Amino acid sequence: MSWRKDNDRAPRGYHHGNLKEALLQAALGLIAEKGPAGFTFADAARSAGVSPAAPYRHFRDRDELLASIAERGFSQFEQALAQAWDDGRPDTVSAFERVGKAYLAFARNEPAFYSAMFESGCPLEDNPALAIASERAFAVIRAAAERLAAMTPPNVPRPPALMMALHIWSMAHGVASLFARGDAARRKLPMAAEDLLEAGVLIYLRGLGFSTDQRPPVDQAAAEKKPGPWGAPK
Repeated sequence: MSWRKDNDRAPRGYHHGNLKEALLQAALGLIAEKGPAGFTFADAARSAGVSPAAPYRHFRDRDELLASIAERGFSQFEQALAQAWDDGRPDTVSAFERVGKAYLAFARNEPAFYSAMFESGCPLEDNPALAIASERAFAVIRAAAERLAAMTPPNVPRPPALMMALHIWSMAHGVASLFARGDAARRKLPMAAEDLLEAGVLIYLRGLGFSTDQRPPVDQAAAEKKPGPWGAPK
């Protein structure tokens, strides 16, 4: 389910057992309208159709509500990235390209979740479950970077996979935040955001020694190895 400015608010009223979900959905609607910093705990209660005291049955404060939304967002984000990566099938580069497209698609289709995940300011050290969900999503990107790093031409120093993953994540996040979200004020592009990200990755790969005239060749030896945790070759 995606939340945009034209989505309806959460249904008014609740019955025993669905108050927490009603508050989460109400907060998602408010994030879509006003951003993660644009509403209060009382606003979320009002949008859910409950008393200002009702949210305290499930959440310590507004920050905990936002952290719960961000955690759910990262969980869905991980699923989308993992499905796109598909353990590097049918080849590393094709799968890697799908991960980038999935990243942009999530930012575009789930702008409220994306804002909660990256703009709410929830400290990870205070929210262990959120930290774990965030790391699991990033682990998909890192697994893809592990495979790609293994394909670096032999005459070029191989960058650490973690550094490579951070570079790629930063690039995807920048394109998503600036161009791929459903924000009315976003800068217009003469190309699709996916094309912009693909061009950026192409330049990055060229800097690592890959040919820019064709896709990097599949490393058959690496492909035949049994994958380790998160799809990285052992």
